[in-house]
Amino acid sequence: MATHPTHDNAVAIVTGASRGIGLGIAEKLVAEGARVVITARKPEALAEAVAHLGGPSKALGIVGNAADEAHQDEVLAAARETFGGLDYLVNNTGINPVYGPMLDAPLDVARKIMEVNVLSAFSWTQKAVAAGLGSEGNPGAIVNVASIAGLGATGSIGWYAVSKAALIHLTVELAYQLGPALRVNAVAPAVVKTRFAEALYEGREEKVASAYPLKRLGLPEDIAGAVSFLLSRDAGWVTGQTLVVDGGVTLGGNL
Repeated sequence: MATHPTHDNAVAIVTGASRGIGLGIAEKLVAEGARVVITARKPEALAEAVAHLGGPSKALGIVGNAADEAHQDEVLAAARETFGGLDYLVNNTGINPVYGPMLDAPLDVARKIMEVNVLSAFSWTQKAVAAGLGSEGNPGAIVNVASIAGLGATGSIGWYAVSKAALIHLTVELAYQLGPALRVNAVAPAVVKTRFAEALYEGREEKVASAYPLKRLGLPEDIAGAVSFLLSRDAGWVTGQTLVVDGGVTLGGNL
């Protein structure tokens, strides 16, 4: 029996994808036949990512702030104009500018975390649906990149955790309201070896990994495989779920 790439001819937007988990997701989707529009704030890193993904026939990079509505409009228009439509949206962008007790965080920082990590994912979804995602008898899919931090108390990255808990519930609400045209799911990674998460393991990776039953930290490709599955037809009866991808670390109550 002939086989076909999982995402053959699909068009995906992946936010925050010049490096780390976002780039890993984009790489996986391209390898499985998709074309991707990726976003990031730094032009040089974005250009390098596009080249890594195979150039303009496979990937398009749009520079901008993921929470900026004008940027969102530009990206959605570019997906239609360059690749002919939109099948998938991956809300990957996230920030965590503060560590330590929550009460030490300035209120404007807390607002910024919620704006970028939650409200921008909502806005991307709202605009993508208005632009035709999930329309014309072609069911679409959305995956939000959350975190195991959204599943319990962390003690050190509280506002990030609150934002990811909100993103998980946003996933549930959107899935309930947008079916059957759209499936909406989330992934909740534990610590993945990226520049974003370096403060959580740098200089002590072996000790941190020892708490994981699989005895290693995550890699971007671990998350990319989960996202690819949730976007695919193999997950055609899965919606409103959060897939925990954590090397087993939460099995013992650890976050």
